[in-house]
Amino acid sequence: MPQSDPIIFLDQPIGRGQPTFVIAEVGLNHNGDLSIAKQLIEEAADAGCNAVKFQKRDVNNLAVNSFLDLPDSRFPEFGQTYREIRQFVEFDRAQYQEIIGHANLHGIPFFCTPFDLPSAHFLQTLGVQAFKIASHCVTFSPLLDHVASLGHPTIMSTGMASLDELDRAVNIFQTRQCPLILLHCVSSYPTDRGLVNLRTINYLRSRYNLPVGYSGHEESSLEHAPTLGAVYAGACVVERHVTLDTKMMGFDHALSICPHDLRNLLDNIRLADQLLGIGEKIFYPEEQQKREQQVFSIVSATKILKGNKITKCMLTYKGPGTGLPAYRADDLINKIAIVDIPPDTLIELKMVRQDND
Repeated sequence: MPQSDPIIFLDQPIGRGQPTFVIAEVGLNHNGDLSIAKQLIEEAADAGCNAVKFQKRDVNNLAVNSFLDLPDSRFPEFGQTYREIRQFVEFDRAQYQEIIGHANLHGIPFFCTPFDLPSAHFLQTLGVQAFKIASHCVTFSPLLDHVASLGHPTIMSTGMASLDELDRAVNIFQTRQCPLILLHCVSSYPTDRGLVNLRTINYLRSRYNLPVGYSGHEESSLEHAPTLGAVYAGACVVERHVTLDTKMMGFDHALSICPHDLRNLLDNIRLADQLLGIGEKIFYPEEQQKREQQVFSIVSATKILKGNKITKCMLTYKGPGTGLPAYRADDLINKIAIVDIPPDTLIELKMVRQDND
């Protein structure tokens, strides 16, 4: 199945023949601090990322009250229950407006993941023009249908979903004719090297005929190998969590990369884009000199007298490649020589009669 045409996402084409679209996933790594959020936006822009992404939750709609109010001692600076921790890292409307303005100021597009229907509506009222569906929402069909109904280009991660569930989710967007990009993702944090399974990228592209990328949560010892491997495997989008410090308190810092590593990753991705090229077979002008030196041409194996019919045994094949290429031997065999052709000579079409009359 041929690859799908590129999708315009935040005014940038994603897909066949396009440079890798790199998403800096801030997520919750701002820790509810507006100044950290702005710093991460600046680092993503400086590194050359194509977009910066945040996450939005309506905490009271995340889970039942008995779950939200369970004691949670993971991040005591944020709160003592799951609800308190989640509320601590959420931004309000005014703060989001400031965040979006800061992204615009630094020339990097902003988009966001809604984790529930109120959050999707909230982002829509802010004028957000693209969405991300998290892996654990692939089965959340009311959210998918609402987001798809908006018609904005959407990226959807595919972790922790069965193929049947993914088929159903993709069908919702296709029925709504909403542009969709998939991300191969493994929802294991951090992801062990034996689970990365980058061949899934081409499998998903073939199954759905959609642009497919990669969202990485790999173990730190692998450094950038899975993300770069995904690019070489054909991922048109890559998403990585970014942080100011991997040792900060919070949900995703430990599986994120710091600004220095982000810049290194971008440098290597852009090198990969250059090396991968455009996916077409091209005879480059830069190859012409070697072609003329080394390609085999048709050469006379013996002296061929004027008026003689050329036979296969009269021909051999040698360099340089400035004569007739070997595959054109049939253009000479059984033709009449109209000049004497010395042995060991590149044979030209003008040396033979082009008909046998």
